[in-house]
Amino acid sequence: MAKRCVDALNEALHELLASRDDVYVLGEDVLDPYGGAFKVTAGLSDRFGGRVLATPISEASLVGVAAGLAIRGYRPILEIMFGDFVTLAFDQIVNGISKFREMYDGQVTVPLVVRMPMGGGRGYGPTHSQSLEKLLLGVPNLRVVAPSECHDLGELLGAAVADDDPVFFIENKLMYGRPNRRPEDGHVGELACRETAGPYPALLFSGSDFVGGSATIATYGGMLPAALEAATELILEEELFCEVVALSSLLPLDLDPVLESVARTGALVTVEEGTLTGGIGAELAARVQEAAFGELRAPVRRVAARDGVIPSAHGLERAVLPGPADVARAVLELAGTRAGER
Repeated sequence: MAKRCVDALNEALHELLASRDDVYVLGEDVLDPYGGAFKVTAGLSDRFGGRVLATPISEASLVGVAAGLAIRGYRPILEIMFGDFVTLAFDQIVNGISKFREMYDGQVTVPLVVRMPMGGGRGYGPTHSQSLEKLLLGVPNLRVVAPSECHDLGELLGAAVADDDPVFFIENKLMYGRPNRRPEDGHVGELACRETAGPYPALLFSGSDFVGGSATIATYGGMLPAALEAATELILEEELFCEVVALSSLLPLDLDPVLESVARTGALVTVEEGTLTGGIGAELAARVQEAAFGELRAPVRRVAARDGVIPSAHGLERAVLPGPADVARAVLELAGTRAGER
């Protein structure tokens, strides 16, 4: 039985602290017995003592202290309890850690990792349910990494700690309780699965063993389950075979696996949990249309949250956030089938 994603991340943190003396963990309420709001840091302070540091409720201070540790040669991993509040540290991020390497001619690096629980679906309301990673995509010299429940979470976190650039590590909150479904024998469930090379790989899924297809569904992080559910439903109900590309590197944007898939399918649907306007899907759509316009047989469709605040009531929250039905509807529109005819 696959371990839960929260346990995979927790084990990775234990291994990193055990194997590297330069790794420190910082954050609000990360100490035992609480072990963090989502229990990712459980057991760390009991085992590693002074290398796990509880901080005041001040995201700007937390990021500033971690940046100082990184400049001095340490590899800090800091947790922002709810990723929504990364906005409080934007001055440190935009005017500090993202610029130091170039401002000081490569003599200064800031190899920190910022872990950020993101996303809705838990009824936490407008200020604790957002997916704000797109705000980071316009800041040069950062890395933004968003693992899914099917990625090797330990390897991704280890790659982030080893990276000499600042890495923002996006963890979807619903992912924590789900099993870490790693591919087995080239499959996840009934879908064939491939993994690209590099420290931040993408995963590609296909119901037709990567031979043609009706559309490419490009997504990341916590929206992968919705994309896979939609792809499976489309096979069973409509006999439409899609490929799903789950990116882990959002900045730099990992375009090659999307282009590879679009070359086979000729159509693209982007799926993200953040709001539609100015989203990651818009950037993907623009870049794919620049690089592969002749291969697209229809305009790119984008699936995202409605532009607005996220309600606390579960029914209203579900109406605002995208789900499998929205993904399937977008593919059906590309295929020339009205969504209501299913």
